[in-house]
Amino acid sequence: MIVCAVILGLTLPGERRGRDEGNAAERAGAASGATPPARAARAGGTVPPTGSASPRASAPTSAPPTPIAAAAAGAVAVKANELGQVPVLMYHRILNKPQMSLDRSTKELHDELTRLAKDGYCPITAAEFVGGRFNVPAGRHPVVLTFDDSTPGHFGLDAQGGPKPDTAVGVIEQVARENPGFRPVATFYLNKDLFGMDDAQAAAGLAWLRQHGYELGNHTVNHPSLSGMSEKGVRKEIGDMEDRIVKLTGAHTTTFAYPFGAVPKKKAWAEKEDGRYAFQGMFLAGWRPSVSPFDGDFDRWQIDRIRSEGKIKENDCTKYCSVAWLDYLDKNPDERYTSDGDPNTVTFPKSAEDRLAKEYRGRARTY
Repeated sequence: MIVCAVILGLTLPGERRGRDEGNAAERAGAASGATPPARAARAGGTVPPTGSASPRASAPTSAPPTPIAAAAAGAVAVKANELGQVPVLMYHRILNKPQMSLDRSTKELHDELTRLAKDGYCPITAAEFVGGRFNVPAGRHPVVLTFDDSTPGHFGLDAQGGPKPDTAVGVIEQVARENPGFRPVATFYLNKDLFGMDDAQAAAGLAWLRQHGYELGNHTVNHPSLSGMSEKGVRKEIGDMEDRIVKLTGAHTTTFAYPFGAVPKKKAWAEKEDGRYAFQGMFLAGWRPSVSPFDGDFDRWQIDRIRSEGKIKENDCTKYCSVAWLDYLDKNPDERYTSDGDPNTVTFPKSAEDRLAKEYRGRARTY
């Protein structure tokens, strides 16, 4: 029953229909390679005008923006584009042999992570992504690995105190050993069943994850759809989970992932409650990469993710799941985020200047 709800949450959550209907052309672009109008505008292309009003004679004239400094030679050499798209991959259960939809096998996970490593991707956490401060080598591409529901296949400690090899963390660590430069980090969105551990085991396990650079995020206690819940119910689901995480780790979480991608009637209920939780970023379930955190279109309260899956017919994965999108970004590298190698600057082609969020203008570099 839960699995069916998850599937529906990925494709037709009522809360997202209005937001997504206007992007049907962009979804089609994933398969066709065409650049739809919305994406063309962000990429510096032209779109039909929608009309404009004449400025009022009394309106004050604003000072011209400060010129953006020239990009470093190394950034130009790698064709840095830090306004490009970033894949935020969404995983659920990891098993030796998948049993249901959304499951991925340990081999499938190993193969996908190996592909990412070979294609020049460097993992960062969801919190790093939202904060806009992450250190990815020049010419490489950030990717965010997220795992929902804290199931036993995600993580466990063996008798020697290391991650079990047939878990998601074990596979991530293996791929990092096999591919130097592939950073072994991910974000785990936690429910009450913390990897099938009791509180003593969970305390040790969560401490291991935090000490090794993995992020812990909030995913509610019971994984309900928040869309039809009252304010009290929403705050209890999120707050009780946050209380438990703080009790076990001594630290608050930074990011939250909506169960089923379902947003409550008022987003503010989920974003913050004084003294209990105050998130810096909220992640949806979804079907497309996220825009750059430096892009003016970036919305930290509704960040898109991509389901990890091959080009299967289910849920239009032939176009919108991880393999399809990674193929698309490989074929359209100008649309992908490519790092300049300096976490203190934001480098991009001059043609994309109009897409830059104004708060990052001081860090911007163009070529």
